[in-house]
Amino acid sequence: MAKRDFYDVLGVNRQATAEEIKKAYRKKAKELHPDRNADNPEAEAQFKEVNEAYEALKDPEKKAAYDRFGHAAFDGGMGGGGRGGHPGGFGGSGDFASAFSDVFEDLFGDFMGGARGGARARASRGSDLRYNLRITLEEAFTGTRKTIRVPRLSVCEACNGSGAEGGAEPVTCPTCSGMGKVRAQQGFFTVERTCPTCGGSGQIVKNPCKACSGAGRVEKEASLSVNIPAGVETGTRIRLSGEGEAGLRGGPPGDLYIFVNVADHPIFKRDDVTLYCRVPVSMARAALGGEVEVPTIDGGRSRVKVPAGSQSGRQMRLRGKGMPALRGGGQGDMLIELAVETPVNLTTKQKELLAEFENLSAENNPESSSFFDKVKGFWDGMKG
Repeated sequence: MAKRDFYDVLGVNRQATAEEIKKAYRKKAKELHPDRNADNPEAEAQFKEVNEAYEALKDPEKKAAYDRFGHAAFDGGMGGGGRGGHPGGFGGSGDFASAFSDVFEDLFGDFMGGARGGARARASRGSDLRYNLRITLEEAFTGTRKTIRVPRLSVCEACNGSGAEGGAEPVTCPTCSGMGKVRAQQGFFTVERTCPTCGGSGQIVKNPCKACSGAGRVEKEASLSVNIPAGVETGTRIRLSGEGEAGLRGGPPGDLYIFVNVADHPIFKRDDVTLYCRVPVSMARAALGGEVEVPTIDGGRSRVKVPAGSQSGRQMRLRGKGMPALRGGGQGDMLIELAVETPVNLTTKQKELLAEFENLSAENNPESSSFFDKVKGFWDGMKG
């Protein structure tokens, strides 16, 4: 069977530019690739035909010969193409492998992580940093400003971050020509690996900066002022944009994250915006009633009325005396919890008085009376 015209195979005219020929080839190769046409037995032959046409037309000398002599340009030693009389057929030529790698990258480049043509992005963002900040409950109540010292990698002032002596710009890596990757041919496939010379950056520094040894960054301790808003609690995260480590080769800096930890307080316990304060009261005051003075988180004092006959665990609420809500939204309450104390280390006189009080107050303890009535009933039931 007579060979089809190479221009017809690719679907372009004879005046097509090299870019138009390449674009047409890629489109055809994608359409006819055997992996995409498992149910089409003719796809492989058509795919070979497309590759043969492209190998002839992509090379200016071969194209000129084909335009002048047609298919005869590659027969009988007239400036020949690939092995076996075919300019890049499936006879194992390196030209076909090169052509196949073009379409292979178009088809699978996104999965391989590679991009043809043009250098990789060389600048990279600096790392984010974390700083754990411990504050008191009083500072969390009022809000505060703290000065912290953070060790971090900063831009080298001697080379302005370039890594080269005197601030000179890095040069293109001669091994990978700035691509950051090198290719190795393995049969029909082209395998890409990170360039061993530049480590994937695409650039090298000829004369490294002495101050930073070519890194472009040096470790420094930064002094930063941090505003802690009122109402923060343990776990609150504050972000300081651009205060992390410096980026590489002009890349943007990372961020600094402040993680707040509020220390336990000897008097108050906190639950969100509510504060709890456990206040001991004497047995006599709990029985007779009275007043007790309690502290508040703002440093003030409040007098709380203790009702007569109060028991341990009884709570009274002081409205608006708790923690402020973060970013506004009002203020919580403080709950006073009574803890009725049993006296210890009694004198003889105190013991006599309490014994007399016990004899006179049997009917004044309703909970005790109820409990022991239930116990008597339980025992009587067991006997029965």
